[in-house]
Amino acid sequence: MSSTPPCVLAIAGSDSGGGAGIQADLKTMLVLGVHGMSVVCAVTAQNSVGVQGYWEVPPDAVRAQLASVLTDIPPSAVKTGMLASAAIVEAVSGMLAGLPAPIVVDPVAVSKHGDSLLSGGTLEAVTALLLPLATVLTPNLHEAELLTGIRITDEAGMRRAAEALCALGPRWVLVKGGHLPGNPVDLLFDGSDAVRFPGQRIVSRHTHGTGCTLASAIASYLALGMDVPAAVEGAKEFVTGAIEAGFPLGAGIGPVDHAWRIRQPVSG
Repeated sequence: MSSTPPCVLAIAGSDSGGGAGIQADLKTMLVLGVHGMSVVCAVTAQNSVGVQGYWEVPPDAVRAQLASVLTDIPPSAVKTGMLASAAIVEAVSGMLAGLPAPIVVDPVAVSKHGDSLLSGGTLEAVTALLLPLATVLTPNLHEAELLTGIRITDEAGMRRAAEALCALGPRWVLVKGGHLPGNPVDLLFDGSDAVRFPGQRIVSRHTHGTGCTLASAIASYLALGMDVPAAVEGAKEFVTGAIEAGFPLGAGIGPVDHAWRIRQPVSG
């Protein structure tokens, strides 16, 4: 009998196109050697050209999913993504409070196509209830601006936003700088010191799922015993490879390739 791998719980929305959300989380976790579990908070009608609609899962159903997992399979790490509504944020944060496992919070607000994925009041609930529970918060620039009100146009702005976000409760904040011009720099901040993670700009249209993949990879590496800076470094390397291997899908933006480390070449 094989030994049980570390277990990681993804709490997020479903992407019917398979590139982001719960689907991206579970693919990432599988490749990185942990057992992925899921609590679905929303169902999207989504493909490569956009999000045509989304439906929130009732908060009682979210609580029931969480209770089912947490009472039987204690996770070694948790990742949250699209939580859709303030009521769902309240349900999730209430059940995660006091959990000893590290929690990675990806404050998903809009899709890659610019479609809103949250109802009114959700970001305020995330700020008040979920950020104080976060081991690592992973906003992109738009999300960092929404959460802080700080306009970010350069790396100094990223640092100011990271400081403001840390003051809201997360132990670490990773502000992702990929939307600034030039080669991207991500900034990891612990309330006093910052670690820069510079990278090379990858010219690719097929980047759907990058944020979900990065946050899930961080959670997976934390579950495997890494500290936060090492987990972020490993996750950055993984998502960079996934972006480089991204492929066309449908008529719009294709996904990153979560299986880039294990995929066999397709024979002609």
